[in-house]
Amino acid sequence: MRSLTTGCFLLALPLTWMTFAAAQTGYKVISVSDGGSISGTVKWSGPAPRALDFLVTKDPEICDPDGKKTTSLERLIVGPEAGVANTIVYLKNISAGKAIELPEQRRHLDQHHCRYIPHILLVPQTAELQMKSSDATLHTVHMEGAATYNLPFPFTNQIIARAMATPGLVHLRCNGGHVWMNAEMMVVQHPYYAVTDESGRFEFNSVPPGTYQIVAWHEGWGLAGKEQAYDVLTERTVQRPIFTEPKTWERSVTVTSNQPSTVNFVIGNK
Repeated sequence: MRSLTTGCFLLALPLTWMTFAAAQTGYKVISVSDGGSISGTVKWSGPAPRALDFLVTKDPEICDPDGKKTTSLERLIVGPEAGVANTIVYLKNISAGKAIELPEQRRHLDQHHCRYIPHILLVPQTAELQMKSSDATLHTVHMEGAATYNLPFPFTNQIIARAMATPGLVHLRCNGGHVWMNAEMMVVQHPYYAVTDESGRFEFNSVPPGTYQIVAWHEGWGLAGKEQAYDVLTERTVQRPIFTEPKTWERSVTVTSNQPSTVNFVIGNK
């Protein structure tokens, strides 16, 4: 079987939840009997920036069981072979294809050791995000963007579910004083989305033949400063990190019937 690599490299503008939602189109589920596949990697080029860590300022017995005194903000994870984890790769201009079948674990959020797990969520439009906290302290899931909720979790392992009605990007943070907690969620209209692991790999199958734009989206790895935030439990002002804008890279890919296509992204500070 032959492999196809096609398209030109393009650095796109930062993707806000409104521009993301505007880019979506109505999607129709069809039978895909002659589809091709797309696979590839997202790799880091050059020296990786220093990891962003943040001082654990609350509940150290829960949030910092190893006694490190700091915790990672998880904004950039580069694996041993330069793969970039937590990159969302998706097809931009696809209007018809297979039924939505996204990884189930990306629809379930846990709050464990004062981290949101997983760090990147993928939820189909109108489907539910199920949330719980494994920590014996008050957390909240505060959402901004395509969904706006502020949900308290005062009890461990209590499941709260909310349907995601609007496609787009959602930022998650904790208003319970654990200001380093952060995660991102994409509410999506079609199944051609993937989240890379530390190998940087992604793959789509049963893609109808045609030419598409394929996008690699990363939340960004810079710290822009800090802002004043409010701890709802202690009623005190705390300092929350402010992150730089997300980044996107875009290419064109042609899918041929029953053939594999390959697209590799190389990202970095330049």
